[in-house]
Amino acid sequence: MTRGIKKMTTEVMDAHDMHDDHSPAKGIKRWLFSTSHKDIGTMYLVLSLIMFFVGGAMAMIIRSELAIPGLQFVHPEFFNQMTTMHALIMVFGAVMPAFVGLANWMIPLMIGAPDMALPRMNNWSFWILPVAFGLLASTLFMPGGAPAGGWTMYPPLVLQTGDAFPFLIFSVHLLGLSSIMGAINIIVTVINMRAPDMSLLKMPMFVWTWLITAYLLIAVMPVFAGAVTMLLTDQFFGTSFFLAAGGGDPVMFQHIFWFFGHPEVYIMILPAFGVVSEIIPTFSRKPLFGHDSMVYAASCIAFLSFIVWAHHMFTVGMPLTSQLFFMFATMLIAVPTGVKIFNWVATMWRGSMTFETPMLFSLAFVFLFTIGGFSGLMLAIAPADIQYQDTYFVVAHFHYTLVPGSVFAIMAGTYYWLPKWTGHMYNETLGKVHFWTSTFFVNLTFFPMHFLGLAGMPRRIPDYSTQFADFNTMASVGAIGFGVSQLLFVWVLLTSKKGTKVTAEVWDKPPGLEWTVPSPAPYHTFETPPKLSDADGFH
Repeated sequence: MTRGIKKMTTEVMDAHDMHDDHSPAKGIKRWLFSTSHKDIGTMYLVLSLIMFFVGGAMAMIIRSELAIPGLQFVHPEFFNQMTTMHALIMVFGAVMPAFVGLANWMIPLMIGAPDMALPRMNNWSFWILPVAFGLLASTLFMPGGAPAGGWTMYPPLVLQTGDAFPFLIFSVHLLGLSSIMGAINIIVTVINMRAPDMSLLKMPMFVWTWLITAYLLIAVMPVFAGAVTMLLTDQFFGTSFFLAAGGGDPVMFQHIFWFFGHPEVYIMILPAFGVVSEIIPTFSRKPLFGHDSMVYAASCIAFLSFIVWAHHMFTVGMPLTSQLFFMFATMLIAVPTGVKIFNWVATMWRGSMTFETPMLFSLAFVFLFTIGGFSGLMLAIAPADIQYQDTYFVVAHFHYTLVPGSVFAIMAGTYYWLPKWTGHMYNETLGKVHFWTSTFFVNLTFFPMHFLGLAGMPRRIPDYSTQFADFNTMASVGAIGFGVSQLLFVWVLLTSKKGTKVTAEVWDKPPGLEWTVPSPAPYHTFETPPKLSDADGFH
């Protein structure tokens, strides 16, 4: 019997040696068929960067048209297509894939797992995305042009889309499918593949925020899929879910969409909270203040995101009791968000702080995201929202949460972990120039929009009266400056391998298991589960 077991073991080892050569495939096959979380994370991040510039180019068209009064460059129909495509590409193509890329790269390293739990599905969930964005981009060349009904796809306007309509719906389904598969993979990995002595409350905040985000994705993506499928049947199969002429209710679409759409906002910001919660303790040289309360706050935010959706709809004619409920529920979200901001500030309090590029982006995130939070509280007040609704004040609010919020956190995370990925320190001087130019121009772009909105300028219009001219010119100059600044970011990434070599720790005693593996991180890590120690920041 012993001889039989030895023989079986030898056969298994021989098969392992034959079929797993412990090094990546060469050439294009490495990327097409890779199941390595590091390769797939890299592909997500590269796709996100490309989509960031595609969506940014559309923003340049929008802001160029709005730089001065009058119609300058594009027809109003094409302007509406640009606003719709810019939003869809930035949300589903830039922000979400970037956070999934960071999750793929870092979660296995942070929890001591050898890879993601479902590696083949991981490969598939990525490769669906280029197909989906190819479909979406192809609508620009179809009769009737790209979708022009806004990213919210409200009927009946979106049903006036030309031949592009079914392609829009199909691409949205593919994007949702990719998100659900990625979320399942993250949940299974975190629950089943942590290092043996890593309890849930010992997990880093980035892992925690992504675990919560993954549950949000699984909960709301099918709702979105259902809503757009109902649009499809209204258009092609004679149903009247949302068509008033057939007895349907277009406001019902708004309820279904925003039941998805508001948790979607937190899907884009919770991982940002996680990134910042990793960076601030490292450069404050202190443990994160109130780790467990941060976990509970993130969980509260996720729960509350499901019961506030109609604050987007205060002007549709809801009963007063509904308006009051959604107003107070929305204000309640400020409490766990305030806990997070307090904990970040308390972490920095009396810390031995230094201001490397990741820390600068994180500090800007805390300060500017808070501005976005305050304007959100203004929008939460139902009677005041009647004035703000569908004005540039709303545009200013959500761009303050998404650009110096989500996008700055992505940049902070990239600078923070880039030396771990490449084994070399990026150019810190250029990184700081990128930070300061981005911060200046992002405020020049979006802060004036608050005043435009308060003065009554509607969103999604290609022309305006001269009373709005000065602030629009400022915003357009800021947008172009911000776009040009991002070329510096690309240069820093492209030249990052020319910097000085770094140690495994990279920074000054950063907490976490990812800093115990060599830099650059080997193709295979944690083939045997690591032991946690106080030196790695686990207490």
